[in-house]
Amino acid sequence: MFFTAKISVLALTAVLLANSSFAQTAGTAITMGGNTVHTVGKLPAVGTEVKNFTLTGVDLKDKTLADYKGKYVIMNIFPSVNTGVCSKSVRKFNEDAAGLKNTTVLCISKDLPFAQKAFCGAEGINNVVMLSDFRTDFGNAYGVQIADGPMKGLLSRAVIVVNPEGKIVYEQQVPEIGQEPDYTAAIAAIK
Repeated sequence: MFFTAKISVLALTAVLLANSSFAQTAGTAITMGGNTVHTVGKLPAVGTEVKNFTLTGVDLKDKTLADYKGKYVIMNIFPSVNTGVCSKSVRKFNEDAAGLKNTTVLCISKDLPFAQKAFCGAEGINNVVMLSDFRTDFGNAYGVQIADGPMKGLLSRAVIVVNPEGKIVYEQQVPEIGQEPDYTAAIAAIK
């Protein structure tokens, strides 16, 4: 009897996890070309303490939030630097970062560090820090990993701004993947 009940619970769990509408209830609905997709969770709220993370730099070394302690941190999160809007956001934040005091811009994607480094070299990008989530759980921890659709597993387009005390002062989950983030609002959050 116990064995049968255990199998029934496992079967029910498998059915619930396979049911995409059940899995999507915790995430955020965004669109990709007008079609709805979901993230695995929601962005951390303004006013909350930022979660620590470990990501990989273009030098293949681990980078954590502690590496940027005491500064404003703008997290520019996106699917891939090899797409038009994503690369444009890196260029725009690179341009804006040059004039920001006590601020580091982190450009975060699932791209391999080699691709991030090649992109920055070819584009002359040197005012932002490229970080990869290719071997960590950043996307899940921050609620930005795409849960379904053709870009499942990549990161959604979002911006999080953290103050020097480690509190989130701005967040934006961009509602359409093909849309640029609100650069002006992100920069205004640190001024």
